Amino acid sequence: MTALITLSHGSRHPRAKEGIRALTQAAATQLGVEWADAHLEFDTPTLAEAAASFSSSRAIVVPLLFTRAFHAKIDVPRHLAEARQHCDLVLAEPLGTGSDIADVLARRLRIDDPTATHATLFPVGTSNPEQAANYDRLAAEVAKRAGVETAVVSATRGQRRFTDTHVLPLFVTHGTLLDRIPDHLPASGPLTTDLARIVANRYRAAEKGA
Repeated sequence: MTALITLSHGSRHPRAKEGIRALTQAAATQLGVEWADAHLEFDTPTLAEAAASFSSSRAIVVPLLFTRAFHAKIDVPRHLAEARQHCDLVLAEPLGTGSDIADVLARRLRIDDPTATHATLFPVGTSNPEQAANYDRLAAEVAKRAGVETAVVSATRGQRRFTDTHVLPLFVTHGTLLDRIPDHLPASGPLTTDLARIVANRYRAAEKGA
């Protein structure tokens, strides 16, 4: 049986790991496989430690990343090379910013604030112009699905101020940057187990393509 490993960035937030574990367990339950969570920094286990913990000799790694920027291009390959000493690993596609993510965000908005007239997508942010453009495309897809005008304000690189809006964090789990959302604004929480089906689908696609 091929195990599932999720690979998150990691966070100093005390509740970050519990959200990752809940998501990973939910996806693994859908798949009926063994699972472990792994993290690039701040949290444990590392990818190598997670790979060494399995009775299975093979695992699929799903990066819990929304962009293909520094962490996806530099950190993930480095951790993967080290972890392959312990287990046969297949790298799946990351979460990304595609239509399935837009569906999750639009559904969350309709549930959390069905009368909202404006929404703001709140990602971590990136210095990569191509990835920043992907945030704008994702916001446009959310707006189309939810029927609500949707802007983008990045946690680390925001150039626009919040308006009277419902904030939709593009965060897998709890993080310290979520504290930058103004207290007076309605906001959804991190996506956590809402992403379970997507993680399971990334696993299935990687297994099929391996």
